[in-house]
Formats: sequence, C-alpha cells, structure tokens
Amino acid sequence: MSDSASDVVIAGAGPYGLSTAAYLQNIGLDVRVIGEPMRFWDENMPLGMYLKSEPAASSLGAPQAGMRFTDRHPGWRVGHPIPLETFVEYGRWFAAEAVSGTEDAQVVNVEQRGAGGYRVTLSSGETIAARAVVVAVGVGPFAHLPDQLAGMPSWLVSHSSAHSDLGLFAGKEVAVVGAGQSALETAVLLADAGARPHLIARRRVLDWNTVPEENRPLRSRLLEGPRSGLGTGYRTWVWAERPGLVRYLPERTRQRIVRETLPPAGAWWLRDRLDERIRVSTGRRLAKAVEQDDGIALTTTDHDGRRLVTEVEHVIAATGFVPDLERLALLSPELRGRIATRLGAPVLSRDFEASTPGLYFAGLAAAYTFGPVMRFVHGSDFAARRIAHHIVRRTPRVRVPVGRPTGLLEPGASQR
Repeated sequence: MSDSASDVVIAGAGPYGLSTAAYLQNIGLDVRVIGEPMRFWDENMPLGMYLKSEPAASSLGAPQAGMRFTDRHPGWRVGHPIPLETFVEYGRWFAAEAVSGTEDAQVVNVEQRGAGGYRVTLSSGETIAARAVVVAVGVGPFAHLPDQLAGMPSWLVSHSSAHSDLGLFAGKEVAVVGAGQSALETAVLLADAGARPHLIARRRVLDWNTVPEENRPLRSRLLEGPRSGLGTGYRTWVWAERPGLVRYLPERTRQRIVRETLPPAGAWWLRDRLDERIRVSTGRRLAKAVEQDDGIALTTTDHDGRRLVTEVEHVIAATGFVPDLERLALLSPELRGRIATRLGAPVLSRDFEASTPGLYFAGLAAAYTFGPVMRFVHGSDFAARRIAHHIVRRTPRVRVPVGRPTGLLEPGASQR
C-alpha cells in the first residue's frame, strides 16, 4: 500500500490511547488510533476479575463533560468493586462517544523520516507519514518474569496477564508467585475454576487494604489526609493529582515513590475468598525452577535459608510489569537506539516527549518520570492533556470541528 498521511498516530487503544485521542481529535487534528478498544483488558485479564480502583479513579480522560465512569454508571458508589466486563464496556462506550474511529490493526514498525516526522507501518501493510507518534501500548509488552522462571516453556510457566479463562487449569496443581492483588485474585479465581492453587509469596504476612469509607468524619480526613485516585494520604494525593511535580524530584526519590506507593496488597473484598481451597506459603523466596516430565519443581528458601521443593503442573507469575524500551518491538532498532533511557524507560520531557522530537510515551513507560499514577487508569487524563497541549503547539494547522467544544486545557488546569 502507498503512504497516507496523518497529524498523529496513536499506537494502542486502551485507556491512555483513547484518552489522548479524545483530546487531540477534539481540537481538530487528524488522528489515527491503531488498535481495538480495550482489547488487552478483554483478552488478557481473567474472567471474574474486579478492578481494585474505586469508581472515581476508574475514568478515562476527555475534554467533554459526561465521559467519566460515574457518568456512565451514576449509581456506582465507593466500596462497590467494578467487574472487569463493566469496565471494558465503559471503555468501548467511551471510544464510541469521544473518539472518531479506531482501527483494528497493530503498529508493527515506527521509524524516523529524515529531519521530521515518522513513518508508521501497520499490520495491514499500510504505511503512514505522521508528524507525531504516541506510544500508548499499555502494560502488556512489559510483563515481568523473575529470572528463575525466564526462558521456561510457556506450557509450564506463564505471566498472569496471559490468561483470560483460568478454567483450562481445572483439576491441576498450579503455583501462583506473588503477593499483590493480581496474585491473590488469580489464586482465588483458579480455585473457583476447580484448580488446586498454591500461593507462594516473599512477604511474611499478606497485606490487605481496608474497607473505604464514603463519608469520612472530619477528624479522619485531617489525620489521614485527602482521598485521591491512588488512595488516602497527603503525599499520595500529590502523586495522584499533581504528577507533573514528581518529575522535578531527584531520580532516586522518583524510583522509591514508584516502588513503594501502593505496595503489594489485596483488596478488602477479596480477603474472605482466599480460603482453605488455596495453599499459602509466605516468607519464601524463589531460588530455582527445574522442568520435570509432568510439570515443574520450584525450589524456595525461607528467611533462614531453609529450602523447600514444590512440584506443580504449571506456574503463573503474578509478578507485575517493568518498563523496558527494548521490549517495544514496534520501534525500529535505529529509533530505539536514539531514545535516551534510564533504567530501561524513556527519559521524558514535561510533555511526555522522548529525546526524539514528536515521539511520546503514555502509561507505564512514563512512570519513572511522572510517578506511580502512570501505572493506573487514573493517570490517563493528565497524560492526555499534556500530550495534546504540546502536539497542538507544534502543529501548523488546527481544524476545530464545528459544534464541538475545544476543551483544551493548559497543563495543570482543572478539567472539571
């Protein structure tokens, strides 16, 4: 296919990609959104899952009013977890209402074009000449496996994000490695599906979040701090609601904030479901894994160095996601080599722009720059506003659609 042209190509149609598209299209730019809306959430999250975030922290970003999760579901209240399918439906409704079209394809290659712009190749074979590219691929490419499990065959070891239907493990012994919400919920859902799960965690004691209060007394609000998209607390409010400030902190401080904010813990509503059906081994560190004829043997050690061998048929690593630019195969090797990185993540400007002008990263890849909120849906509005504001300033022509509000806000301004 011959080249086509566009102001912006957005790689990904999850919360960050859709939010950025909503802002950019609202100001009249020609935007191509590549990806099926909410595909990763629909195909890589387990059936029966609930979101850990509260309703007010589960909204995509848009300049138009009426696009929040609580606008779509006005009856949803604090303390009522959101089922996965409800959130996926909300995201697809958002795409239909706030975004002028998405394309069910994939970006397979992005390369720079001479002095300015990018050449984007799609899985369909089409190539697009774009002034700017927004990489909003979500967490999928960054699924992390511990070194002890890396390289093992997929029929023995998988990441928690690889499964939608856990029913395929019915009747099997399955080890789940991890102590966060993903690990705890995966273990519970495996038990619900008829598997025999064994949860293995480094933490000596599993942590659980407390039940949120919708109307907290004044004393509680003063002592504990305000509620934000990441929870309760004064510093947490800053990380959640003012992520632009995080970028100015020392690098070591930013790393610590990303690592320690919202440490591994289970949602309050999951606690009673982690029952006798699930074997739990805490305080155990994974030492090695050995393939066997009928499964895999895991060797773990406790804090005193005592070893224990656990034999199972499969291991699911619920061990999170770690941004690493080298795992983004959609970026050409030459382009990846030009992007400045720290700890594997791109170094970004205050507008989410990488060191190669016109290339932007939204979502988890921006967490080391803007803090922990970029790991969650709640950060999508801030990222989308900043990126849109910067792109429109460098675009020589803007065609504001008749009958639609411009809605573009200065960075840091209040949307609502």
